[in-house]
Amino acid sequence: MDADTIARMIEAGLPGAQARVQGDDGVHFEATVVCAAFAGKLPLARHRMVYATLGELMGGAIHALALKTVTPDEAS
Repeated sequence: MDADTIARMIEAGLPGAQARVQGDDGVHFEATVVCAAFAGKLPLARHRMVYATLGELMGGAIHALALKTVTPDEAS
């Protein structure tokens, strides 16, 4: 698994999202996801939205994913 693939999956699963993903060892990653759909949602709900885009990879090919989830307004 690589960071670019994860970013593409998140962006495909959350239309309009921008994802920046980093990770050097292939199993531990950090991501910042900016998405308007996060507006009005608590952090846990935002994280669940991102996890849903990755499906069964979470806990398998992706051992750990540290998330920062923000709306476009929060990002600026």
